[in-house]
Amino acid sequence: MRHEGHDARDEAGAPRQDEVDALVPGWAAELPASLVTVLELSKRVSRIGGLLEQATRAEMAELGLTYAEFDVLAALHRAGPPYRLKPSDLTRSLFLTSGGTSNVLQRLARAGYVDREADAGDGRSRWVRLTEEGRRVAATALDASGRAHSDVMAAVPEETVRRAADALREVLLVIGRRRVR
Repeated sequence: MRHEGHDARDEAGAPRQDEVDALVPGWAAELPASLVTVLELSKRVSRIGGLLEQATRAEMAELGLTYAEFDVLAALHRAGPPYRLKPSDLTRSLFLTSGGTSNVLQRLARAGYVDREADAGDGRSRWVRLTEEGRRVAATALDASGRAHSDVMAAVPEETVRRAADALREVLLVIGRRRVR
């Protein structure tokens, strides 16, 4: 079965191959073409995400942060002044479990990067807020993450990145609300 869909060509005009292309013949021998395409997409998204995460993890390790700690600091920073969110909102936005969020928040509180404050409007609820030191560390970590992402993607033309981001938005708009069993 001939694999269609390549549009990147090498200097000789042959389709360029990535590591996922090596998997396609095995899938194509056993599966319908439409499923092969979905597997190619899934594998490439996973591989790109993994490479970006690996580079970010290395930068965060140099700052003494785990990837999960960085994620929480970034989410609180992204919330803008007064840099606070409810733990349940953090859990939802980061796709973590409530237990996982709680563990990360405890570590960040011990480090002095976040504190918890009562919600004046709801005595049962609390806010998680970046401390001044937490804002400093979050800004430093966001800069490091940006550099890591830029380094990984440096050789990819900006227009290619834009097209990929736009195409993946279309996919996510369709499948993003799907509940996983």
